[in-house]
Amino acid sequence: MGRRVIITGVPGVGKTTVVTGALKNLENEGVSYRTLNFGTYMFDVAQKEGVVRDRDEMRKLDKDIQKRLQKLAAQAIAKEEGNVIIDTHASIKTPAGYLAGLPEWVLRELMPDTVVLVETNEDQILLRRLSDETRTRDLEGSYGIAEHQQFNRAIAAAYSMFTGCSIKYITNADFLLDKAVEDMAAVLR
Repeated sequence: MGRRVIITGVPGVGKTTVVTGALKNLENEGVSYRTLNFGTYMFDVAQKEGVVRDRDEMRKLDKDIQKRLQKLAAQAIAKEEGNVIIDTHASIKTPAGYLAGLPEWVLRELMPDTVVLVETNEDQILLRRLSDETRTRDLEGSYGIAEHQQFNRAIAAAYSMFTGCSIKYITNADFLLDKAVEDMAAVLR
């Protein structure tokens, strides 16, 4: 059994960019991880069942459907061996309110060693979202993004209480990507 590191952050924070850079830096040290996207596991099941057509519909599903998809994704990921990074969201902002991205039944399956929250200034995230034409995102202002990041911190504390994992905050500020990448590599070593 290897290490299980969960990487989270609000949409547009750049968590995938930070992880990709960190893994590239670690290649020379002989440290390797496989990156598993929790949403992809959920989406694959949902698509096979004909529940959604694209990933952006996922957060608008009925909460009972989301819970079932989360459980199935967690069970599949739990079977993976070696060092794994689980790329996911600490929480999902739905029309009905925030939904835990890693509820108890998911955490029980995954039992992470560390949960990393990638964060930055909400105005930077807003600008990144507005320039990303590859995704269809709900319109949200800086206040909503700040609220979501604050909720992620609170829910991460609950995840730590349940699993005993450590929590690490990494800032992915504009023009400081190298610092965020090095901070992530330090967590993964």
